[in-house]
Amino acid sequence: MESLIAALNEVQPFIIIALVAIVIILIIAIAVQGKAISRLEVKYKRLMRGVDNKNLEKVITSYLDKIDESVEKTEHINDLYNELSIKINSCIQKFSIVRYRAFEDVGSDLSYSIALLDNSNNGIILTGLYGRNESTTYAKPIDKGISRYELSDEEDQVLQDAMNDNE
Repeated sequence: MESLIAALNEVQPFIIIALVAIVIILIIAIAVQGKAISRLEVKYKRLMRGVDNKNLEKVITSYLDKIDESVEKTEHINDLYNELSIKINSCIQKFSIVRYRAFEDVGSDLSYSIALLDNSNNGIILTGLYGRNESTTYAKPIDKGISRYELSDEEDQVLQDAMNDNE
């Protein structure tokens, strides 16, 4: 046992130096870890900015819910747009009017023909004929640019103007 104590006394300075070196290394490691934790804390505070003590999972979930709601609204708006697009094609989009003198004994261009057509050239031609003793108004249906009734020159002109000028 005495030889063990004597051997330890001989290496005691080296053991102390080694332990001091280990303590210094540990102090350096603690400083490096403290600096890393400080940087991590700055990143954490930046991440949690504006959260107001809420659970981060709840914040992310609420944002995902808002995204889902926005997607639903966008799909609804697209559906409405498609419906309106279909409806607009059947609305009056092309028109033309011609005034003329239907009868020689009437002094001015009081008669008229109006073509009202949708995007597919479906619609009507309204014609008003004004004479000295009577006036008549009538309509002729138009289907894909064609009337199943015979058209006067003025009605044909107004139909062609409506189909060609507004395309």
